[in-house]
Amino acid sequence: MTEAPVADEFTARRPYEGVWRFTAPARDSAVPQARRALRDLLRGQRVPLQDDVLHGLLLIVSELVTNAVRHAAVLSPSVSVVVSVGDGWVRVAVEDNHPYRPKALVAAEEQTGGRGLLLVKAITAEAGGVCDVEQTVTGGKVIWAAVPLAL
Repeated sequence: MTEAPVADEFTARRPYEGVWRFTAPARDSAVPQARRALRDLLRGQRVPLQDDVLHGLLLIVSELVTNAVRHAAVLSPSVSVVVSVGDGWVRVAVEDNHPYRPKALVAAEEQTGGRGLLLVKAITAEAGGVCDVEQTVTGGKVIWAAVPLAL
């Protein structure tokens, strides 16, 4: 992982602020890799997060990477996770090359899957954050969630 360029001289940065990106093959093994990488990054940078928010972010990245592996791997052999930490917030984004924009649909009670994006929305909202899906310039998509830091 590499940090984004340092902010200009007019912007004061906290030591934990930056942007990091990591990529993994679109396989099931990417899910625990993404969780560990996110956890280690946020702890290593000493990002001021409450434990429940950290655990929520870990669950969010797990759900988003799982969706990318299950639904986008045909068109996206790799999945990218981008973590941005700014003044008062942290944003986790998962990018793939599949153009389909998923919608958080209510799953029937007898279904065992299909609730991942609903869970992402609920966790993000409970933390006071926002999430969305955007198209990339290459025709893929990025699904992101941003939550406030405990400052």
